[in-house]
Amino acid sequence: MNNPQTPNGAHLSPPVAQWRTYRRLTPYLMPYRGRLILVLTLSLMATAVTLAQPYLSKLMIDEALLGHNLAALWWIAAATIGVTLGGYALNIASSYRYVKISAAMLFDIRVDLLRHLQTLSPRFYARFRLGDLMSRINSDVSDVQRAAADTLLAALGNVLFLIGSVVLMVWLDWRLFLLGTVLVPIAVLVFVRLQRKLVDITRDMRERGADLGSLLVDTVMGMRVVTALSAERHELARFADANGRFVEAMLRMQVASFLTGALPGALLAISTAAVTLYGGWRVFSGELTIGTLVAFMAYHARLFGPVQALLGLSSGLASTRVSLGRIFELFDTVPDVIQRAEPLPLGPVRRAIRFEGVHFRHDRDAVLDGVDLTIPAGTHCAVLGESGAGKSTLADLLVRLQDPQSGRITIDGADIRDVALADLRREVLLVDQAPFLFNTSIAANIAFALDSATTAEVQAAAEAAGLGPLLERLPQGLQTPVGERGLSLSAGERQRIAIARALLRRPSVLVLDEPTAALDAATERRVAEGLREALPEATLIIITHRPALTEGADLVVTLTDGKANLRV
Repeated sequence: MNNPQTPNGAHLSPPVAQWRTYRRLTPYLMPYRGRLILVLTLSLMATAVTLAQPYLSKLMIDEALLGHNLAALWWIAAATIGVTLGGYALNIASSYRYVKISAAMLFDIRVDLLRHLQTLSPRFYARFRLGDLMSRINSDVSDVQRAAADTLLAALGNVLFLIGSVVLMVWLDWRLFLLGTVLVPIAVLVFVRLQRKLVDITRDMRERGADLGSLLVDTVMGMRVVTALSAERHELARFADANGRFVEAMLRMQVASFLTGALPGALLAISTAAVTLYGGWRVFSGELTIGTLVAFMAYHARLFGPVQALLGLSSGLASTRVSLGRIFELFDTVPDVIQRAEPLPLGPVRRAIRFEGVHFRHDRDAVLDGVDLTIPAGTHCAVLGESGAGKSTLADLLVRLQDPQSGRITIDGADIRDVALADLRREVLLVDQAPFLFNTSIAANIAFALDSATTAEVQAAAEAAGLGPLLERLPQGLQTPVGERGLSLSAGERQRIAIARALLRRPSVLVLDEPTAALDAATERRVAEGLREALPEATLIIITHRPALTEGADLVVTLTDGKANLRV
């Protein structure tokens, strides 16, 4: 089984699924502490009302029935109705408010998790299995939400009821109470031992489920290759093998979950039988009234109801602890790039971009080895180099998707590690060689996250990126859907949409990583001309192996053996 990896290539350790995992929810609970206190108060009231019902049974038998008191029978009947309706109302109120609070709290966790994932570098996403990541974001957070909405509230209600039942049982007859609870410590010990095994089995099931999800993602995304190589049977066999391991782990969890509830439950049933025999003998001897025994048995039954319910919640709690461990494992992944506490503002680039002794290595040899480079503002700079020479790394460093291990990059004299990330990525914009498009229209992709963009501005950006001929052929024009990941369009069309998206933002520095790799020569020339026309004063840094994009360059940089060689 493959374990997820950290951005530096090390395997992530298994999630810590201990009770202390719940402590990390404290920052998400604190904003709602006032409302949680209200829920606790309502639960206490509901528990008190429910606990009154068995005592009403005692009064009905001893005072009304055996005492032939019709008036007492009437008020006891009325009190029973009132207690029942009041309990329903209080339980509904507490449940409604708690579910609302839990939903808000889980929304906060999702937002924080997404915000944290946005800070992680491309190396994290290159090494972390997509299926496992989606399992954590979707399945694990949903599992926590179910537990927060159902399991924890049920646990709270059962604990409160358990305490109340114990107090009333001791008050009714302490000897019956001792007999009825003598096996409880043994039942709890059995539960704890089995529950530890259940946690490990649950973790294994989650990991095997993530393996299965990753395999499905790979197969679907690589369906073109699977079909082209007639590898359908091979993929089905791989799926059957992964699914078999997942089902095996799931069945082990089911058996462990059943035993965790069944074995302690059997011990508690023995206690119930002992209370029945001893209490009945004391009624026969006149030491105990029938009403007291009936009330005690009702509390005893309700005592073990919460105990068994709490034991039965073990599967849900174990699963939730594993889910929390997997979620917080993502939170614990340290970003490669961290913004300063008080970053400097950055405006449009006016003077120059400088690389000063920049070193960077991946998990192999150094990619950039002491690069020194100055790119004056407004320059058209072309960056050349063989595959793996560090061209794309240079671009990633410039927009701080990653930071150099040594050296620094400055813009107008300011180290980019000292400036606000939002300002940097507003002024310096990178277009990847394999751009991502969202499953919406061409216009929506170009104007992505720019609510203020007008249709005329989007159209102008599309024209500047060489999309004019394409839009003329499409009946829906800019409103044409691009499909999943833009796959209804060609690779060159996707590249031009990404360029248009960048042009619409009018950055002062535009970095294009192989922007015309999928274009023909005529379109390439049209795009090259459109870039300078659309951004006449911007700094253009074009990473390419195409001579057409170097002919009009003011500065040509060739990366060789980790060094930058300049030609003006």
